[in-house]
Amino acid sequence: MRQAKQTVAPRVSSLLAAHREGKVGISVSSLIVELATADNAVVCARLRTTPVGLTADEARARLAETGPNVLARDQRPGLPRLLLRSILNPLVLLLAALASVSFATGDVRAATVIVLMIVLGVTLKLIQEAKATSAAAKLKSMLSLLATASRDGEIREIAAHDLVPGDVIHLAAGDMVPADVRVLQAKDLFVSQGSLTGESIAVEKFGDHKPDADKNQVPIAPFELGNVAFLGTSVQSGAATAVVVATGQDTYLGSMAESLSAPAPPTAFERGIARFTGLMMRLMAVMVPLVFIVNGFTKGNWGQAFFFAVAVAVGLTPEMLPMIVTVCLSKGAVAMSRKKVIVKRLHAIQNLGSMDVLCTDKTGTLTMDRVVLERYCDVSLHDDEGVLALAYLNSHFQTGLKNVLDHAILAHAETHTQARVLETIKVDEIPFDFQRRIMSVVVRLPPGQSGALAQVVHADLDSPAPVDSRPESQWDLIISKGAPEAIFPNCARFELAGQRLPMDHIHIETLKQEYERLSAEGFRVLAIATKVVPARMPSSGRQTPYGRADEAELVLNGYVAFLDPPKETCAAALDALHGLGVRIKVVTGDNELVARRVCKQVGLATDFVMLGSDVEAMQDSDLAAAAERATLFARVSPAHKERIIRALQSRRHTVGFMGDGINDAPALHAADVSISVDTAVDIAKESADLILLEKSLLVLADGVREGRKVFANISKYIRMGASSNFGNMLSVLGASVFVPFLPMLPIQILANNLLYDVSQTAIPTDEVDADQVAAPRPWDIRQLTRFIVFIGPCSSVFDYVTYLVMLYVFKCWNTATPAAAAASASLFQTGWFIESLLTQTLVIHVIRTNRIPFLQSRASSAVIAMGVATVVVGVALPVSPLGPFLGFRPLPSLYWPILIAILLCYVTLTQVVKTWLLRRRWI
Repeated sequence: MRQAKQTVAPRVSSLLAAHREGKVGISVSSLIVELATADNAVVCARLRTTPVGLTADEARARLAETGPNVLARDQRPGLPRLLLRSILNPLVLLLAALASVSFATGDVRAATVIVLMIVLGVTLKLIQEAKATSAAAKLKSMLSLLATASRDGEIREIAAHDLVPGDVIHLAAGDMVPADVRVLQAKDLFVSQGSLTGESIAVEKFGDHKPDADKNQVPIAPFELGNVAFLGTSVQSGAATAVVVATGQDTYLGSMAESLSAPAPPTAFERGIARFTGLMMRLMAVMVPLVFIVNGFTKGNWGQAFFFAVAVAVGLTPEMLPMIVTVCLSKGAVAMSRKKVIVKRLHAIQNLGSMDVLCTDKTGTLTMDRVVLERYCDVSLHDDEGVLALAYLNSHFQTGLKNVLDHAILAHAETHTQARVLETIKVDEIPFDFQRRIMSVVVRLPPGQSGALAQVVHADLDSPAPVDSRPESQWDLIISKGAPEAIFPNCARFELAGQRLPMDHIHIETLKQEYERLSAEGFRVLAIATKVVPARMPSSGRQTPYGRADEAELVLNGYVAFLDPPKETCAAALDALHGLGVRIKVVTGDNELVARRVCKQVGLATDFVMLGSDVEAMQDSDLAAAAERATLFARVSPAHKERIIRALQSRRHTVGFMGDGINDAPALHAADVSISVDTAVDIAKESADLILLEKSLLVLADGVREGRKVFANISKYIRMGASSNFGNMLSVLGASVFVPFLPMLPIQILANNLLYDVSQTAIPTDEVDADQVAAPRPWDIRQLTRFIVFIGPCSSVFDYVTYLVMLYVFKCWNTATPAAAAASASLFQTGWFIESLLTQTLVIHVIRTNRIPFLQSRASSAVIAMGVATVVVGVALPVSPLGPFLGFRPLPSLYWPILIAILLCYVTLTQVVKTWLLRRRWI
C-alpha cells in the first residue's frame, strides 16, 4: 500500500513541518483519536462491527458508501489531464508562442504549419501516454496488495482496495498496514513508521486500552498513539488483530494526497533531458536574434527577416522530443513486460540500462529457492529425531512471517511429529527480529507426554539445575531457533548422548567446528536450543508474557541443516550480466561459509569478503573503497545493506538492488534501481521500481538489454536533432551574410522541419546494435556536446557546396530584373531545401549506429520506410501543386547527379568524423 519511494518518504518530513506551520492541511481523523482512548467493546460498537468482523453484505454496502480504499493519486489520469500534460511542455509552449506571433503578424501559412506540428506532436504523445497509462494499470493490477480480513466469521484474503471501516484485519511481520486501524490485540507488534516520519526505529504497538489524562485533548504527534497504526506503515515483527477505522482519502496519508501528488524527483535521465532542452534553448537565444539581425541588415527587409527568424526558431526546436521519449519508454515497458519485467516507473528503464553494479541476495537469485531440510542432528552431527520434533514445533507455532526454512521443516515432518502438535499447547511466542536473530515459542506439555519432547523435559528436570518438584504439566518448554552464532551466547549447556555439558571455551570451539563443517558443505544451518522453566500461571486474570530475557541459560540440542542448490541457469545469467558490463555483488545476511560455497559453485570470485562487523567498523570513505573490491558481503544487517549501496554510489556507480524481504527495504530505498519480485513481501514490492515476475537473473539481464535499447533510441533522436540543428544554424548564418536573398523562405523551413520530424517518428521501432547494449551508458551531456560540435558542421560543409553549385552552376545570382531575381531566389531555395532534407534524412542511418551504415548495421523496416517516404515527398514537392504555394520551382536535370555526389561525400565525411570520435572515446 505504500506509494513510490521517491514521492512519499523523502517528502513527508517537510510536509509534517509545513502542517505544523499551518501550510499544509494534513490531519488525523478525529475518530482515530476518539477510538484510541476507548476500550475494544466501545471501538467495535462505534464502528458498528464485531470482533469477528463484518458480513460480506455489510462490507459491500459500506464500500458503495465510502468508495475503494485507494488514494486519489493512485487513480489513472483522465483524457483531459493527459492532454493538459502533453500541452504543458516547454517545447510545445514555445511553438505555440511562435504560431501566435506568426498569426498576429499575418504569416498565416507559417502559423498553420506550426500548428500542424503542434497537433502532430501532442496527438502522438497523448496516444502513447494513454497506452502507457493503460498498460501500467493492467500491469499494476497484477501486483494488487492483499489484506487478511474476517468476513462472515471466516478469515480470508481480500484485495486491500476493498477494505471498509469496520473490517477486522490480521497483521503479521512483513505486511503493509492497509488502512488507518485501531489495534485490538497485539503480540510483540513493532511497526515501522519511517515512511511517514522518517524515523528508522520501529515503534511497538499495543492492544491495551491506555486512556489519556485528558480524553478531549488531541495528541500533538498522532504517531505516538500506542494502539493506532496508519496506512503507509509496515509491520516489522509480531502479529496483531486490528479494526479498520479509516480508508482511502479519509486516512492520515490520504489527507496528504494533494500535496504528495507532485512529480517524483527527477532521475539522472530526466535531468539529462532537461539539460539538453536547456542547451537547445540557449542555442536558440543566441542564434535566432543573430539570424534576425544579420538578415535585417543584409536584406534590408526587417519584416521578412523577422518571419525568417521565427521559422529558424521552430527549426531549432526539438518538438518531437517529448513524443519520442514517451514512445520509447512505453514501448520499452511493454517489451519488458513480455520478458516478465513489470515497470512501475517508466523513467527507471533508463536507470536500469545505465546500471553497472547489481547488489543481490543469494537465496532465490543464485539458488533455486527450493530449500529442503537435509539434516537434523545433535551437536556431534548424528541424526536426532528429537531435534526435528523441536524444530517442527517452533516453525508450526510461530505466527510471524514463515520463511523458506520454516516451510522446509514443516514439509519434512513425519506423521507422528504432526500428531504430537495436536497434543501440545502453545503458551507464548518471542518473535524474530533482525538484531538478535532468534525466534522462540513456548509450549506446555500435557501430563503423560512421551517421546523426544518429554525426554527433553525430563532431562532438564533431572539435571543439577535447581528446580522444584512440580508435575511435568506445570513446566513450560522454550524452543529457540536461530543462527548458531546468535544461539551460542545464550546457551549455558549443550546436550550430547543424553548428557548436559557446560558451554565452556573448549567445548564452544569444538561445537563451532562441527557446525562449520556443515556450512562449508553448502548447508544453511540453524541451531535448536531449549529451556524448561516453571509454568507461569495466570495472575489476576492475566499470564505474565515471555520475553527476550527468557532466551538465556538455554540448552543447545542440535542443528537443522538445509540445502538450496544453485540454479541451473545461474552461471549463464551471470555470464550474460558480466557481458553487459554489470558487476554482481552478493549482499546477504547468511553465513559466510555458505555464501562462499554458493558463489564458488556459480563462478563468482570471493577473494575479498566483507562481513557485517567489518562494515560496522568502517568509516564511509573506507567502506566505499572496500566495497569497490568486495564481491561478497555476508552476515550484514538491513542498515549495512543501505550503507553498502550508498558507498558504491559515492564511487559514481549506478547501483541496482534486488531484494524481496522486509530487511531489504532500506537498501531498496537507497538504490538507483530498486528491483523486487511478485512473490516478495508487500514492503519490498511497494519500494521497488521494477517487479520481476520470475526471480531470475536471466530475466533481469533481458530487462537491462531493453533498458539500454530504450536509451539508445532516445539518444539517436537527440543526437540527430541536435547536430542537424546546429549544422543548419551555421549554414543559415553563412547564407544570410553572402546570399542576397533569404536562403529559404520561412514556410519552406517549416515544411522541411515537419517532414524531417515525421521521418523520425519511427525511431522508437529501430534496431539497436549489440555494441550499444554491451555496456552501461549513463547520460553524459559532455559527450553530446562534442557530438554536436563535430558532427553538426559536416552538414554545413555540404550546405555551402550546395550554395556554390546553385549560385555558380545554375546562375542564381541573376538579379537583372525583379522577375529574374525572384526566379533565381526560388531556384536556390528549392535546391537547398531538397539537399537539406535529404542530407538530414540520410544522416539518420549514420548517426543511429557506431558501425558502417547499410553494410554492418541496418535500420528497422519502419525507419527505412519513413525515410524513403520523406525523400519521395520532398523530391516531389517542387513539381506538385503545392510547389508554387511553398515557393518552389522544378530543378534542372544536372542538379540530381550533383546532389547524389554531395550526398555520398556527406555520408562519407560524417562516417569518418564519427569513427574518429569513437576512437578517441569522445562519444
